Amino acid sequence: MQSRRFTHEEHLSAPYADALDAHAARSPLMFMVPSHSGTHEGLSEDLAAFAGERAIEMDIPQLVDGIDSGVDTPFDRAEALAADAWGAERCWFLANGSSQGNRMAIVAAAGLAVGDGIVAQRSAHSSLLDGLIVSGLTPHFVDPSIDDALGINHGVTPERIAAALDAAEATGSRIAAAYVISPSYFGAVSDIRGLSAVAHARGIPLIVDAAWGAHFGFHDRLPAFPTAEGADIVVTSTHKMGGSLSQSAMLHLAPGPFAERLRPLLERAHRLTQTTSASSLLLGSLDVARRALVTRADLIERSIDLARGFTVWLQNHPVLGAASDSFGAFPDIVEIDPLRVSVDVSALGISGYDVRSRLAQEFGIFVEIATVRAVVAFFGPGKDLDTERLAAALDTIVASAGRARDARVDDDSSRAALRLPRSGERRMSPRDAYFAASEVVPYTEAVGRVSSDSLAAYPPGIPNVTPGETIGLDTIEFLRSVAASPIGYVRGAVDPAVDTFRVVR
Repeated sequence: MQSRRFTHEEHLSAPYADALDAHAARSPLMFMVPSHSGTHEGLSEDLAAFAGERAIEMDIPQLVDGIDSGVDTPFDRAEALAADAWGAERCWFLANGSSQGNRMAIVAAAGLAVGDGIVAQRSAHSSLLDGLIVSGLTPHFVDPSIDDALGINHGVTPERIAAALDAAEATGSRIAAAYVISPSYFGAVSDIRGLSAVAHARGIPLIVDAAWGAHFGFHDRLPAFPTAEGADIVVTSTHKMGGSLSQSAMLHLAPGPFAERLRPLLERAHRLTQTTSASSLLLGSLDVARRALVTRADLIERSIDLARGFTVWLQNHPVLGAASDSFGAFPDIVEIDPLRVSVDVSALGISGYDVRSRLAQEFGIFVEIATVRAVVAFFGPGKDLDTERLAAALDTIVASAGRARDARVDDDSSRAALRLPRSGERRMSPRDAYFAASEVVPYTEAVGRVSSDSLAAYPPGIPNVTPGETIGLDTIEFLRSVAASPIGYVRGAVDPAVDTFRVVR
């Protein structure tokens, strides 16, 4: 990261969170919203029992004197400290998750008024499509590398982005920005320095969805945060791996050739996308999380050691394995997040979906994601998680499965149905398809039709079909198989079982 503008002692403070604390300590009489008035009395008794009296006392509206109203407020200082911590010129606290950050970034890119398209990694989160629908930019997608054996999307190389830019320009499209994801859901880190060099050579900014990398840069055993590698806009879900409350996130504008033009565009995009009743608890948690990341590298190191020990256990296991051992075969992967441990369950004879479900139901252990052949454990920075309990639960599942790694059935039809589908042909822009006249048809009649919706298997929320793309048979089979799995959910589906599809009329 760039050299900090604030001292270590200044980072020991959490000015916005401290201001909320001071406000609560005054026991103010509040004739204003929220209607609980900051007390646990009356109708708020049940709410206090649910969320805690402390949370109610600090849950205040925006524009309160001495907190976030005026010049150089505690809130302003909190955002400035966060920008400093993540090596940015400007930081925005977000109350609508990194989904809001993606929408902000795309709207700002459209505001540059230099192009009508964007080159984007195809495995982007569905919120990218939201931004495209709002902005009207046309995507020129770049497929990531895919590990079909484990059902994992990785990243893209600088060469792939350069080729996509050439192809888009050959069609007469003017590109406003390039957009990539790093790290991936599975912890694969792309060559951000090389990707930013390609984008800057074409006169466009690089946007990085670093939703899963809020902890990067805060320990020398972690990858660098993208702002230090040349990225121009970085979106991060601080709650995912940074320690803040769920739904809180940040967008960082890095110093660089596009900062001056992008800053006012991002300010406007923030007003367009941020609720006018942003939760003070969510925003305050961002301030507290920043302070913890900056000042407690010792706890982060403990988590890295735990994750490394668990990875070694997997590597030495007679049946299970560490999926990251295969990452070296993919040229787009230059580093791996050590706090993301992907468990290869392909030798078990049962799917990763089944393993994830059994861990939760039988052992009270919840892992982040599953594919047909893997489950992924996230090690929250600074958390002393019980890896021995997880290992014992996995051993119990292995014993009950009763199959060795060399007994894997490669032609299992259920696994084939859950193979990641390839994207369909683009017939319309996302915006045009989204607003076009549509109809709902049975899945048996959806093959070859143009989708009106973005459909994404969750997690990780990567669209398997986007508005304007044709719907393939493999996509239908994949989405219906996910929906029928123990943890299945398809965001954007007309019905939970994905029996129907909304298509352009």
